Amino acid sequence: MANFGELKNLKKEKDFLIAIGGCMMQEKHITEKIKSSYPFVDILFGTHTLYKFPEDLYHVLETRKKLEDIIDIDGKIYEGLPIKRDSKIKASVTIMNGCNNFCSYCIVPYVRGRERSRQPKDIIYEIEDLAQKGYKEITLLGQNVNSYLRVEKEKNIPFEDYKGINSFATLLKEINKIEKIERIRFISPHPKDFTDDVIEAIASSSKVCKLVHLPLQSGNTKVLKEMNRKYTKEQYLNLVEKMKNKIPNLTLSTDIIVGFPGETEEEFEDTLDVVRKVNFEQVYMFIYSRRVGTPGDKMENQVPEEIKHKRFNKLKELVESQMEESNKKYIGTIQKVLVEGESKNNKNMLSGRTDSNKVVVFEGDKSLIGQVIELKIVSEHMWYLKGEI
Repeated sequence: MANFGELKNLKKEKDFLIAIGGCMMQEKHITEKIKSSYPFVDILFGTHTLYKFPEDLYHVLETRKKLEDIIDIDGKIYEGLPIKRDSKIKASVTIMNGCNNFCSYCIVPYVRGRERSRQPKDIIYEIEDLAQKGYKEITLLGQNVNSYLRVEKEKNIPFEDYKGINSFATLLKEINKIEKIERIRFISPHPKDFTDDVIEAIASSSKVCKLVHLPLQSGNTKVLKEMNRKYTKEQYLNLVEKMKNKIPNLTLSTDIIVGFPGETEEEFEDTLDVVRKVNFEQVYMFIYSRRVGTPGDKMENQVPEEIKHKRFNKLKELVESQMEESNKKYIGTIQKVLVEGESKNNKNMLSGRTDSNKVVVFEGDKSLIGQVIELKIVSEHMWYLKGEI
């Protein structure tokens, strides 16, 4: 929002329309702020009216009157909207919208509405079309992917019977059958919904990558309760142990929030303890920041910024030491790598990723781009591996 003011003079010079849309428009205090502070904005639209944007734009062009098109956050999912993709090799496919979890730090349920799953047939058709267009890797998206179709079944909301897909596990298995697709990933699951059938589907589906993203957020049971995460430290560690026993070559990535309101030094040490025990392949680390409209924003005992940054640096140091050690185990191994294109830092090298999402750079012909090839890993660096054909 800090840049909106700069558009005012440009609008006077060029005479164009300004439209602002997305999740934030579903927050009433945001739209009120825009209308009062930036009255030169022409169109405000929410997450559930994107399909109407051409119509809204035409209306404003014709009438020159401001328009606000924001509807109830639990609106239906509209299919068939055009999608612009940045890659011709990897594609993301949304399987559900919204969230029912109400984690106390997160605004998503308030701006995206309750969980709503796409029809199985629509998902399969989209992925089959991507396969025919040459895409090799599919990432399934949802705020809580492993609860796919759960709400529909619980509330007897009808969904189309297609190829026996009635859960996330059966969806994974059906996508695994689609020819020309080489890899399947998914984000983000919730630990409380990691049922045995999902674990079995990952283990038995050859195309489903064995790197699983399993958000932790905190390693302390009391903090997890305050976050409304609905699992304990012990339950998380037991789930990790079960998954490691049942999924060959499993690696794990996670999300961690440092400095949630009220977090003590001892409680933060529990997070470090879980990181040491699980030894994650990748950790996405975040310093807690307040978000208006969430329970976390209203909590007392907000952790001072200085302490949050000290804890973040301590976590970062641990994670990087583990990564350095973990990378060494790849040296001398043969890894299947999906070649994605030229290396960002060296145009004479190619770059790709392993099943475990490790970046590998190597010398090779550009005709290899888009293929899954075998590489021998010859050296390791903090953020990438080096390979040879």
